[in-house]
Amino acid sequence: MGVSPATYEQVALEDGDTTWEYVCGQLREKPSMTQEHNRTMSLLGFLIQSQLGLGRFTVRTNSAHLRTKAGNSYVPDVVVIPVDLEATQHGTHELETYDGPVPFVAETWSRSTGAYDADTKIPDYRERGDEEIWRVQPYEKVVTAWRRQANGSYVETLHRHGRVLVASLPGVEVDLDTLFS
Repeated sequence: MGVSPATYEQVALEDGDTTWEYVCGQLREKPSMTQEHNRTMSLLGFLIQSQLGLGRFTVRTNSAHLRTKAGNSYVPDVVVIPVDLEATQHGTHELETYDGPVPFVAETWSRSTGAYDADTKIPDYRERGDEEIWRVQPYEKVVTAWRRQANGSYVETLHRHGRVLVASLPGVEVDLDTLFS
């Protein structure tokens, strides 16, 4: 028997020691990660936010929730949120959750969540219509990027080094040599 979305939100807000996701009516604890994972996730968020400034977008690392049409709720490693969308959360005292597509979302590969991210979360991000989705693999030093096309399909590209433009965020690029240093 599953738990209700309201119970999920209550648990997620009250349990400050655990990051909770909501998948198919079940609570799912997001596990603790390695230093390599956390460093890569934090650095990616920093590199993007430092180029965006604070006027139009905000970057969240391992904190904002993205809800799918099926009602699942995931906490991506990195997500870029337009400030006007972020403003819808101000003063609500509710779990920071976004239903609409975002310009950029990334998951950093780890041994404990790699298959889950690839098989469950990334397809759901595509279904949400998120513009650009990255799977960052710090051990193999490769980024797989899916970029949404005008017809709703996604084009997949692999990047191993050098500067990669974030197509959904004009003027933003990520130096993979810095990210994986």
